[in-house]
Amino acid sequence: MRPLGAMSRTLPPAPLLVLTLLPLLGGCIAKTAVDVATLPVRAASQGVDWATTSQSEADEKRGRAMREHEEKLRDLQRRYEKHLRKCDEGSQSACLDARDDYAQMQILQAPQNRPY
Repeated sequence: MRPLGAMSRTLPPAPLLVLTLLPLLGGCIAKTAVDVATLPVRAASQGVDWATTSQSEADEKRGRAMREHEEKLRDLQRRYEKHLRKCDEGSQSACLDARDDYAQMQILQAPQNRPY
């Protein structure tokens, strides 16, 4: 039999390395446990953030809708004026187109049809 002191010298290097690194790994394991525990809370708060619209986002959306609406009206106004000129020159189909353009402009200008 070997003496007791000689046995400790014969330990393989891998378990000895694990024993020396164990205090360092404890912090990593604790941090991982905290990260895993807080993950559902962080995921839920991110989902709420994606689902809600901030005031600035709502303002941007409203402004975009206003600009698009005004652009449609300007395009109709140009088409109306173009058809009106051709109508004055005697084109019957241009007169009908001008009347249709004017009706569409009136519909877009109605308060219930404004997107803002």
